[in-house]
Amino acid sequence: MKQKIAALFQQVHGREPAVITRAPGRIEFIGNHTDYNGGTVLGASIDRGVWVAIAPREDGQRNFYSLFTCKMETLDAAVSVKQVGEASWINYPLGVIAALPAFGLHVPHGFDYVAMSDLPTGAGLSSSAAIELASGLAFLAITGQQADRETLVKIGKHAENHFVGVPCGILDQGVSGFGKADSLVFIDCRGPRFDTVPLPADAHFWIFNTHTKHALVDGLYAARHRECMEAAKALGVSLLVEATPAKVEGAKGSLSADAYKRAKHVVEEIGRVDEAVKVLEKGDLPAVGTLLTASHRSSQHLFGNSTEELDFLVDTLAGEANVYGARLTGGGFGGAVMALTNAAFDDAQAQVVADAYARKYGARPDVLHMRTGDGAQRL
Repeated sequence: MKQKIAALFQQVHGREPAVITRAPGRIEFIGNHTDYNGGTVLGASIDRGVWVAIAPREDGQRNFYSLFTCKMETLDAAVSVKQVGEASWINYPLGVIAALPAFGLHVPHGFDYVAMSDLPTGAGLSSSAAIELASGLAFLAITGQQADRETLVKIGKHAENHFVGVPCGILDQGVSGFGKADSLVFIDCRGPRFDTVPLPADAHFWIFNTHTKHALVDGLYAARHRECMEAAKALGVSLLVEATPAKVEGAKGSLSADAYKRAKHVVEEIGRVDEAVKVLEKGDLPAVGTLLTASHRSSQHLFGNSTEELDFLVDTLAGEANVYGARLTGGGFGGAVMALTNAAFDDAQAQVVADAYARKYGARPDVLHMRTGDGAQRL
């Protein structure tokens, strides 16, 4: 891919790139909507991601090109407004540029820019965080600046929250930034604090991408965020991480039905994350799988961010041999299911699951066998 993006940059801009960077997509392993509630989460950076090639310009012109649209978008350095339509992908690098001064860093002037990805779209693998971190590394490189990995991650989150306008937590950027092959990234979002947890050798990830998506997915995500904040306020805590299962149950009568369900999901999900770390350290993948499936049922019945299609996949996978567990991955409201399997689960078995889905819904999910990979880096 490095040679491919270098050749594309040459083709589009007529010169060689000065810098090439890459950041991976991520699988949300367990910890659904816990991050912005101050909780803990586990994620895996994967061996697919976003590449960015860049070279500085002296004239203040910013030329953006990507294989997402195969179109050139040219902006003056003075332009920092959100883009719409096909050009809206530019909001991720623009958001990073807008975030840099908040961290005491200089903004790049003009540049030629190319982005490409081998992440499937709409699969909940966080291409947005990948492009933010790859762009951040690229912008720092052409301005002769450096930032530690935690700052890079925070820049990406700032871009997502304040420019793109999605009230996400630090999961996506944290996993893309701190990822390590053959490991999971553990994040305590209160610090935030980042660590890695070794992944047992027999653990394999399979993604089943339904390509279904709620039309109002961004609004639904924001609604869940708001409901969680309202539940925390009603419980007398600043964030739901400060509540206990007993406290939530004790307040059931004074909470709205939705506030109770959202709080119960988040508080119990934080407990599942912490338990997953313990059983991973023992190499007990069947126990991990049980926690994953429990996480999905909580999303399905309490948090309301699953869909009929995702539930069908989890139900089908639960009946398959060699599958430890399965759950939706990402924000939900459509997208993909992740299955944790052993090495005996193969493509033929995955296609059996896809066939069952196709018979019911008339369309086949994409099936992807994912491996872990390293975090964001300059190549």
